[in-house]
Amino acid sequence: FEKFRFEIPNVQSVIEGNKTFIVNLRDILEIINRDENHFLKFLAGELATSVTVEGHRAVFAGKHAKVTLQTLLERYTKEFVICNECTKPDTVLETRDRILWKVCHACGAQSAVKPLRK
Repeated sequence: FEKFRFEIPNVQSVIEGNKTFIVNLRDILEIINRDENHFLKFLAGELATSVTVEGHRAVFAGKHAKVTLQTLLERYTKEFVICNECTKPDTVLETRDRILWKVCHACGAQSAVKPLRK
């Protein structure tokens, strides 16, 4: 049998004028298996800017380097996707008693995750 290796996707971004577009938003969300709103709220909070969605791409106000976006995607994946115990990406986010939990389907581990910046 073939072992699946999880790889963080590469951000494909374009800067046009004073806006930055992530053109492969759907692919990223599918690979990390996360909700669009949570992921974009994280990015917008970390970049201290606004974000909208146009079709299949995210649009951020301001110019943001691809390396910055990639670093934030890697941090998001570490904090909200990868299991703290078994390091597999087979997790879901659940809210219980107003606390967000990362629950692993592979090993059953549960860990509270910090709230997003406003």
